[in-house]
Amino acid sequence: MALDKTEYSMSAAEKMSNGAVGRNKNGVRVDRLDGHVHQNGSVKKEKRRPFIESFEKIPLLTAATTFIGFHLILLMGYITSIIFTPKVAREKNRKGYVPLYDRFESFYSRYVYRRLRDCWNIPICSCPGSEVTLKDRVTHDCGWTFEYTGTRSTALNLGSYNYLGFAQAEGSCSEDSAVKIKELGCATASPRIEFGTQKIHQELEALTAKFVGMEDAITFGMGFATNALNLPSIVSKGCLVVSDEKNHASLILGLRLSGATIDVFKHNNMESLRQVLHSAVIKGQPRSHRPWKKILIVVEGVYSMEGSIVRLPEILELKRQYKAYLYVDEAHSIGAIGRNGRGVVDYFGVDPKEVDILMGTYTKSFGSAGGYIAGSKAFIDHMRVNSHANCYATSMSSSCAQQIISSMKIIMGMDGTNEGSSRLGLRFPFTPLFRSLCRQKADQPAGPEQPLLPQEAQPDGHHHDWQ
Repeated sequence: MALDKTEYSMSAAEKMSNGAVGRNKNGVRVDRLDGHVHQNGSVKKEKRRPFIESFEKIPLLTAATTFIGFHLILLMGYITSIIFTPKVAREKNRKGYVPLYDRFESFYSRYVYRRLRDCWNIPICSCPGSEVTLKDRVTHDCGWTFEYTGTRSTALNLGSYNYLGFAQAEGSCSEDSAVKIKELGCATASPRIEFGTQKIHQELEALTAKFVGMEDAITFGMGFATNALNLPSIVSKGCLVVSDEKNHASLILGLRLSGATIDVFKHNNMESLRQVLHSAVIKGQPRSHRPWKKILIVVEGVYSMEGSIVRLPEILELKRQYKAYLYVDEAHSIGAIGRNGRGVVDYFGVDPKEVDILMGTYTKSFGSAGGYIAGSKAFIDHMRVNSHANCYATSMSSSCAQQIISSMKIIMGMDGTNEGSSRLGLRFPFTPLFRSLCRQKADQPAGPEQPLLPQEAQPDGHHHDWQ
């Protein structure tokens, strides 16, 4: 079977059923999670259904008006900068110094973004639940300064990473975290490799490894740093990294710091990935043509800016064919997709151990802070010694660790309640509803049927009236 024609995934109905057992057109019982066919006690593999991503096309009129509006704002900014003196502080005694900031960046922040920033920078004074409380303010000089009115407004929250609703000020998770602060304090004031490792960190790592289906895991206090400060410990000069063109900034920064050679393939394009891998194996390193020390494929489970889901089964097939390693960033997929909320490997029903390195963050579905890297025990032991984040960064606070432990146990059903399954069950039913509302409002949501729906900002700063 040609690789670029192999199609994987589940239908929308199957995803709505969260991996339930159904029957195909021949009446044969099919396990929706792993694609196995059960007939007369025998088990055989069934070809997976087509991988369907429902990316709505942006109408030409919408695209044209967006670009025209943006350039009009730029034009107005240039006119304003010529006529009016900016109400900003100016540095003194800087004769002979080169500018500290790029000239266009300074212009953009003062005369373009300033006019629109109140659309996004309104202070929030509540937890990021289904609703948020905004602190009202007004401006009398087109955004140069603001005054608080003393009132507050309640708004629907459509922009938070709080996918499962665990970031809240009440409930078992917050109560457990408060108790842990009284017991262990707010911080360790030390990196993990010195005095920053507490029993709760070890408990969290063991639970995380169990949750994602890996042998071991290591945790860090910051999600962005989990990528940026650990990739240099995995690849170095003489290694090749094959990176998706839409990868997150933390991955790009970490790869640049590593010194490894980076080759980019087209977003979620398996033929492009195959060509890059084939060329790398045939040609080897530049000039010397020696084989690469290692080849690492770096992708995301769910791409936060596009809303697309990685074509994991096809990438695993290419990984095996070209003997490459695979690094999957599950920052937005862990907890958000999959029958059991365990990310993209759960979504496709593949064995987690087929992926060499699983990375994820606790800042989204678990309502806390930090990140993790999971893999084989030998690999995690290597990271404990060589990771810059483990050696130099302050360890995760006990309250954040307890928040993750409590929420993860709820998802896994280890708390003895059905709260976890209830939260997981509420993810997909509302996604089609929200999409239909977007279409009624003439908006164009991007991505497949999953909770992450990126939206393009309107250049005029207008809000949609969601009733």
